[in-house]
Formats: sequence, C-alpha cells, structure tokens
Amino acid sequence: MITNPHKLETLNRQLDRQKIPYRESLAIFEALLNEAILLGAVNSENMLDGIDVDIRIANAINKVGSCSKNC
Repeated sequence: MITNPHKLETLNRQLDRQKIPYRESLAIFEALLNEAILLGAVNSENMLDGIDVDIRIANAINKVGSCSKNC
C-alpha cells in the first residue's frame, strides 16, 4: 500500500532522469522476471496469454495521430 504518494512520485521522477546502461537494465529485467516466475505469477505456459490483445492495443495507440488529413 502506498502511504505517501508524493514521495513515490518524487522517486519516479528521479528514476526517470537517470540514464541506466543497457546491460544493467537487462539485469534488472531478468531479476524481476525470475522473481515473477518464482512467485508463480509467470510461467512458460501463460507467458504469451493475451499477447494478441496487447498487440492490437499497441497498433491502435501507434496509429493515433499518424494519419494524414486524408484519413
């Protein structure tokens, strides 16, 4: 539970300004993925569940504002 949203927002802004090297970002991602697997939130059977919906949403978002005047 978030008890101080102002502090969380400040932390998020500070983290957004930091430049993290690719290898460090990858290590963080892998650690989070491994934790999710250990907790049972993700497994090889359900990893791609719902990806078709995610792809359709991403396509719709990417098309917003990309049409010319003729759309």
